[in-house]
Amino acid sequence: MKRLLTLLLLTAAITAVAQESRQPKREFRGAWIQAVNGQFQGLGRDRMQENLTRQLDALQDCGVNVILFQVRVEADALYPSLYEPWSRFLTGVQGQAPQPMWDPLEWMVGECHRRNMELHAWINPYRAKTKGTSELAENHPARRYPDRFFQYDGLLIFDPGRQENRDYICAIARDIVNRYDVDGLHIDDYFYPYPAAGQVIPDDATFSRNHNGFIDKNDWRRYNVNLLIRQLHETVHQLKPWVKFGVSPFGIYHNDKGDNVPGSATNGLQNYDDLYADVLYWIEQGWVDYTVPQLYWEIGHKAADYATLARWWGKYASKRPLIIGQDVERTVKATDLERPDINQMPAKFNLQRSLRGVAGSCLWYSAAVTRNEGNFATALKKRYHKYPALQPAMPFITETAPKKVRKAKVVPMDEGRFLFWTAPKAEGWADRASKYVVYRFRQGEPIDTDDPAKIFTITDETFCPLPGGDGTARETFVITPLNRIQNEGKAVKKRVRL
Repeated sequence: MKRLLTLLLLTAAITAVAQESRQPKREFRGAWIQAVNGQFQGLGRDRMQENLTRQLDALQDCGVNVILFQVRVEADALYPSLYEPWSRFLTGVQGQAPQPMWDPLEWMVGECHRRNMELHAWINPYRAKTKGTSELAENHPARRYPDRFFQYDGLLIFDPGRQENRDYICAIARDIVNRYDVDGLHIDDYFYPYPAAGQVIPDDATFSRNHNGFIDKNDWRRYNVNLLIRQLHETVHQLKPWVKFGVSPFGIYHNDKGDNVPGSATNGLQNYDDLYADVLYWIEQGWVDYTVPQLYWEIGHKAADYATLARWWGKYASKRPLIIGQDVERTVKATDLERPDINQMPAKFNLQRSLRGVAGSCLWYSAAVTRNEGNFATALKKRYHKYPALQPAMPFITETAPKKVRKAKVVPMDEGRFLFWTAPKAEGWADRASKYVVYRFRQGEPIDTDDPAKIFTITDETFCPLPGGDGTARETFVITPLNRIQNEGKAVKKRVRL
């Protein structure tokens, strides 16, 4: 009996180690870096770059592989826009250019790519003025086209019912995607404005002129947002098919009311009913490439339980990669329901990775990770993001991958020995290698490129330095090419004596 117990414990330990080493090879590990909170306002170039460098270094260190960087807060820009004024959230005064002149978006693209992170440009499509903005620059669109907007609860909103507004917003997206080497275009949860007590959306005149055959105004509003989502998706992919279009909606789609609209066992504000955002329809139509519902509540929340919502979204929204939006501060402040001595981070990550439809998580917000709130960043580094991860597969964009690399060889140099290879030949973006994965297998280990623990490096170079040794170890290095959406080509092996 004692031997049997020992065997069972040993088997459990081996299984636990295997499960940890078998973390997902493909996983979206994102973080939002927002401007709307004013963290960059008036910092100037050098201090802002120091701030961002500190955040990016910390995020890289704990395995984050996607940055969602807010570049358009209120029809303004954290880059030299052809259409809109410089943001007050950058310089302190809307329309005032940074001094010395620099381009935060261009700088961020370079810094993220240097760290093997994707950069998704995050824009707010409809909001034209926040409550705290008292004066608009002369070239602000609301100054140039005042009839295209409505006021609501201290905000100024692009009227979603007007086609010229949809065209304008898509022109902004086209400009960003055309001029910058971004990996994605991202929009947040602000569609029709969040309801405010005693406020009525003033769109009767637009409905009268452009009702498009609708009798019910709620259906019409959802139709208007649908049109923008479809047009944005088409705009992005017509220009650069590899650029991903993603959306992070509010965490509740629809409360279950026993009607014919899928709903969760929740009781809160709703995308479908209150913001007129029919997120499930966009996924069904293939108009989004990934979705990040903002599940910022804790497990056990009475109105919006995290576990209930994670399972619900996993069931209904997994036709496109589904990413769970996590609130770092709330997660580490909430106690585990079964173990009150720890926070809810383990339970949330274990649930997330147990759901077949979930392809990763995105952290709200980056500064909380950088501060290592509740040891969140430490846990990512040591456990949940212990090994690198490629991006979730998106075969609906393309299933094509680069061909095998060529002429792999070991070259001694003054700095040490290097593994070199030649890029595969390519005819277009889909079969062109933009990065390479190098795996390392010790002598006697089976070659298994599905195991992320065996990833030695991911690089955009056609070489990598080899580790040193005494010349007695025989190891195998495996090289695979990745295209821009990280479809992986076939492997090439190179045996090396270290």
